Amino acid sequence: MSEFLVIVESPAKAKTIERYLGKKYKVKASMGHLIDLPKSQMGVDVENNFEPKYITIRGKGPILKELKSAAKKAKKVYLAADPDREGEAIAWHLAKTLNIDTTSDCRVVFNEITKEAIKESFKHPRSINMDLVDAQQARRVLDRLVGYNISPLFWKKVKKGLSAGRVQSVAVRLIIDRENEIKEFVPEEYWTIEGEFLKGKEPFEASFFGVNGKKVELTSEDDVKTILKQMSDNKFVVDSVTKKERKRNPAPPFTTSSLQQEAARKLNFRTKKTMMLAQQLYEGIELGKEGTVGLITYMRTDSTRISEVAQAEANSFIETSYGKEYLLEAARKEKKQTNAQDAHEAIRPTSTLRDPQSMKDFLSRDQFRLYKLIWERFVASQMASAIMDTMSVDLKNGNVIFRANGSKVKFPGFMKVYVEGTDDQTDERDKLLPNLAEGDVIVKKDIDPKQHFTQPPPRYTEARLVKTLEELGIGRPSTFAPTLDTIQKRGYVTLDNKRFIPTELGEIVTQLILEFFPEVINVEFTAKMEQGLDDIEDGKVNWVKIIDDFYRDFETHLEKAEKEMEKVEVKDEPAGEDCEECGSPMVYKMGRYGKFMACSNFPDCRNTKPIVKDIGVKCPNCEKGNIIERKSKKRRIFYGCDQFPECDFLSWDKPLARPCPKCESLLVEKKLKKGIQVQCIQCDYKEEQQS
Repeated sequence: MSEFLVIVESPAKAKTIERYLGKKYKVKASMGHLIDLPKSQMGVDVENNFEPKYITIRGKGPILKELKSAAKKAKKVYLAADPDREGEAIAWHLAKTLNIDTTSDCRVVFNEITKEAIKESFKHPRSINMDLVDAQQARRVLDRLVGYNISPLFWKKVKKGLSAGRVQSVAVRLIIDRENEIKEFVPEEYWTIEGEFLKGKEPFEASFFGVNGKKVELTSEDDVKTILKQMSDNKFVVDSVTKKERKRNPAPPFTTSSLQQEAARKLNFRTKKTMMLAQQLYEGIELGKEGTVGLITYMRTDSTRISEVAQAEANSFIETSYGKEYLLEAARKEKKQTNAQDAHEAIRPTSTLRDPQSMKDFLSRDQFRLYKLIWERFVASQMASAIMDTMSVDLKNGNVIFRANGSKVKFPGFMKVYVEGTDDQTDERDKLLPNLAEGDVIVKKDIDPKQHFTQPPPRYTEARLVKTLEELGIGRPSTFAPTLDTIQKRGYVTLDNKRFIPTELGEIVTQLILEFFPEVINVEFTAKMEQGLDDIEDGKVNWVKIIDDFYRDFETHLEKAEKEMEKVEVKDEPAGEDCEECGSPMVYKMGRYGKFMACSNFPDCRNTKPIVKDIGVKCPNCEKGNIIERKSKKRRIFYGCDQFPECDFLSWDKPLARPCPKCESLLVEKKLKKGIQVQCIQCDYKEEQQS
């Protein structure tokens, strides 16, 4: 018989931890929550201090029975759920169900699943932190009060299946507000003048700056003509040369939010996929003889803090691998965000010595790519700053000034390992200028005036939206991925070219919430509510007071909405074709996997069809059908014959209408990291890569 029972959340984690702890310990998994509010009803007694009504989750009875049996046989039970509010709540529910004293040292927490971290954590068990539990309980009750009151109202007034939530409603509003900004945007004309110059035979570029030392904005073609008239000949004189040395610091280690953003930019991962892969890396990967090891620290965090042990190991690795000059002279002081909980460390590799290349054979392609990103970001964050030599040169012709800027990496520092991505495309390469000195005469080779128009703000990508939600203090690390997933599944927004666009349904629901429940969709109010939850966690305020303050106004708005909200008819968008079974018009519907076509005569006719797009290419297999664009259940685009299942042609790469000039087989566009490669599916023919 095992003397001690340890309960964790997942089987993968249980297997790893049991091996570390030895024969005296039996580790079992609760498979997440076992106790929760009922799905069929609100489960909150608003008349009795918002008392939650907890039940055993349907289907979890056998697991709970098994845990009760194991707990009776054990000398002591340790609750080792995740180190966050939700994990604390799971531990609390288990303690109450298994009759464990919550004030006893039954709770064990760890930030990484390594032998050293696990053994150390069991030396310091603690009681269950009721402030953390209350903060999680307050969030659940708050979300129930909002969702289980507003959603049924929308079912009656708009359509079945709708939902409303605090964070998701604000996210949709941000997307709609951005769309309105784009619609209302009035472009303004402006001009630039780009010049190509020669110092001897060395070419370089400079841009028009101004006149008589003052910057001048060019707003019309007439402005450009005026400037060009002031230039007397092709010769410019170097008026000033400014040389500086500039330091560039690395980005800090990842938080949940910054990991989601960077994985979207650099790996093209959706937030949901990023968190799924990070969970796998955290819970443990089989490393051959070494066994199962957690490769990264806990992935739900808003802290950039790093332990001294991790810093020391990183320093040793950096000195050995890159040299002493790449070491930090002193640890950087990271700025803590005002709304950060700072409960545990940043996301980092559990050991710097497990470099990505040595882990590659043990990981799937996507696991490897994410681990490499996390490892490189952490190592770079512990390295010396890069040093850049910059040069700014003013060229003068009469009173007209052109300016050229150049830079060169003097010492790469952290850039040897990693450079943070951005939402906007930037050129990281050196921009070199010839060796210029004041008084040098430069020859103008070409002048190119260009007309431009100001652009509207960009639509939100997943990365931009996560960043905005974080900056506004909306939601917490664990909420971003499910929030973005929910607003798409509900049909409130769609993704077009990886950018969010609101649907008519999203706009209708948002307008109704704005009219009848303004506090739910108010950005400042939602951020303030998040701060209130943090205050509960810190023991500064009672959770019932926070809920009560919210519910008093909310209840008034709810009563008003029940009486005054009018029924809204959301018309289905016509698909432009008739049902082949009954002849009624087909319409577009939103389903779990996106849009599809359905008969408008539902429920009498239940005919449905996927939306297909003919790309104008004949099928190379059967030569009868046409190639059409389809979407897989995971929303990934692929191409197949419209004669399926008679013809089984499939391709992830987009076929082209023109044949291979070498063998006349099918040409396809293959997406690569840095562009598109046109190549033949039969022979070795390839065209020059397009950016």
